[in-house]
Amino acid sequence: MPFLRLTLHLGSRNPEAIEDALFAAGATSVTLQDSADDPILEPKPGETPLWPTVTVHALFDVDAQQAQIVKEVEAEIGMALPSPSFEVIADRVWEREWLKDFKPMRFGQRLWVCPGGMSPPAEQVDANSILLQLDPGLAFGTGTHPTTALCLEWLDAHAHLQGQHVIDYGCGSGILAIAALQLGARSALGIDIDPQALTASRDNAERNGVSAQLKVINCDFVERGPFPAPAPLVLANILAGPLAELAPLLAQLVTPGGHIVLSGLLRNQAADLAQRYGAWFDMELPLHRDDWSRLSGVKRR
Repeated sequence: MPFLRLTLHLGSRNPEAIEDALFAAGATSVTLQDSADDPILEPKPGETPLWPTVTVHALFDVDAQQAQIVKEVEAEIGMALPSPSFEVIADRVWEREWLKDFKPMRFGQRLWVCPGGMSPPAEQVDANSILLQLDPGLAFGTGTHPTTALCLEWLDAHAHLQGQHVIDYGCGSGILAIAALQLGARSALGIDIDPQALTASRDNAERNGVSAQLKVINCDFVERGPFPAPAPLVLANILAGPLAELAPLLAQLVTPGGHIVLSGLLRNQAADLAQRYGAWFDMELPLHRDDWSRLSGVKRR
C-alpha cells in the first residue's frame, strides 16, 4: 500500500527531538539523510554520528491528516517545523531497490559480480570467466564502490591464491572471501562486527556453492580467542582509522611471506597507513581510484 511521506530539511539542527515527536504523531518510520553529501565513515559500535546538515523523512499511513501531523509535532517540540512537505509514495520492497541500478560487472580478466540471478552479456563470457552471484542484503559490499573494486581486481590478478587459506577482516557481504574461493583459494574466514554482515556472507556463500569452505565469526571472538590461525592472505576493506588501530592484530594474522591487502582508505590517508604497516610488511605503492586507495604488501620473514 502507499505511504504518506513527510520531508523536513533541518540544516544543522539536532533531529533527536523532532524524531521522537514524529513517532509520537504516528510515524511508522523515520529516516535521517545527509543533505549535502558529507560522508560519515563507519562509526564505532554504539555511536550515532550526524552530518553537518540533515534531512528527515517520516512515513505515515496514507490517510493520515497532514495538518494534524504538523500540529502535533510542533506542539511536542515547541516550535514551527521548517518548511514541511508531504508526498504520497508507492510501497516498494525497499531493500531490493539497489537492483535497479546494479548490473553484472567485471573485475580484472575473469571475475564477474552478478546481482540477484542476473548474467553478464553472453559474448563477454568465456571458459575462464568466474561468476559470483551476490545479494548483499543489508551488508556493505557489492563491487560498485571503488574500494571493493580495487580489492576484487587484486584478487583476480594474483594466481597464487590456488589452494591457500584467506582471511577477510570486515567481510560485509562476503564478496571478497567468496571471490577468493572462486578464484582457487582452499578456505576462507570472514570476520565482521555486524551480525547482518555475517548473515549476508553465509547466504552468499551458499548461493555460490562455497558455504562449506567459508567460516564466519564475530570480531568479538577474535579478541576473546582462540586466535585464528594466520593465513597467507589477509584482506581488510574497512576504513583508515580501524586499519591503523588494528595493524598489530592484522599483522599477526598474516603468515611470514604472506600478503596483506588494505582498502577503505582515502587517497590522503594512504601514506601514513603504509608507514604504519611498514613495521611488518614491505609495502607496495598505493593504487588510487577517485578519492580512494588500496594498499598491499608482503610480510617480512
